[in-house]
Amino acid sequence: MNDTGSTSNNLNELTAKQGSLVCVGIGMLLGAHLTPICKSHIEDADVVFISGNNAFIKEWLSQLNNNVVDLQEYYQEGKSRSLTYDQMSEIMLAAMREGKKVVGAFYGHPGVFVTPAHKAIKQATKEGYFAKMEAGISAEDCLIADCGIDPGSVGLASFEANQFIRFKRQVDNSAYLVLWQVGVVGDCNLTRFSTGSEYRAVLVDVLLQHYPQEHPVILYQAATLAIEKTIINKLPLKDIIDAEVNQCTTLIIPPCKRLVVNKQVMEKLQQLDKQRTTPSLTAIK
Repeated sequence: MNDTGSTSNNLNELTAKQGSLVCVGIGMLLGAHLTPICKSHIEDADVVFISGNNAFIKEWLSQLNNNVVDLQEYYQEGKSRSLTYDQMSEIMLAAMREGKKVVGAFYGHPGVFVTPAHKAIKQATKEGYFAKMEAGISAEDCLIADCGIDPGSVGLASFEANQFIRFKRQVDNSAYLVLWQVGVVGDCNLTRFSTGSEYRAVLVDVLLQHYPQEHPVILYQAATLAIEKTIINKLPLKDIIDAEVNQCTTLIIPPCKRLVVNKQVMEKLQQLDKQRTTPSLTAIK
C-alpha cells in the first residue's frame, strides 16, 4: 500500500514537471505590436494569464486562446502592489505545477516594470521547470520612436520616478533623463493609484538641483489603441507640478549641458593611434 502511494506521488511529480511558463509581451498598441513568436505561445498555451492597460485586451486575446484569466482584479486601492505581484506570480506558478503550459501575457515588454513575470520565472527555474521570457515592444521603444530620441547620441538614463527621489542618484544632465510613473511619485508604500501635485513638487525640488526651472521637458504617454493619440506635452520643468498625469505618464528631460570631452582619455587614445603600424604590401602578400 505504501509502494502504491509512493508510485502515485512520483507520477504526480512527473506530471508537474511537464508544466512550463513563458511570459510574453503583447506590446503597447493593441493588436499591432504582437510578435509572431509571442502569438504562437499564446495560441499553444493551456491557460493564459493577462495583465493589460485597457479593457479590450482580454476580449482580443480570447480570440487566440479560449482560456484567458485576467490578473487585473488583484489590483486594489490601498492594497500593497508588492502583495498583488506575489499573488499574480503564485497563480501562474500554481497552474504550471499542475503540468500546464502557462503563458503570462503582459502589455508592453514582460520584463519592463513587470515584477510578477520576473518573480515567477525565477521561481519556476529554481523548481526545475522550463521557463523563459519573450520580448515585446515596450513603452520606451514607443517613446524613442514618437519623440525622435536616439539614446546613442548623448546617452539616456532611465529610472522609476519614486525610486529616483528616494535614493541619491548621480544625475548626468548632459544626457537624456527618463522618469517612469510620475503619476504615483512619492507612493512609498505602493498602495495608491495616484499621488497629488504636492508629491510632484518634491520631484521638481530634486530635479532643480540639476536643471533650470524653465528647462523644457516632455510628459509622454504612448497610445494603446488605434483610436488614441500619443500624448507629447512639452512644458517647463516647474509646470509639471500642476500638469495632468497618471500612472502611465513618463517624464522626459532633455540634456541641459553639452558633453565635456575627457582630454586625458583622448590623449591616451591618440597615443595608441600613433603606435599603430600600417602593414607593408609584402606582409599582406
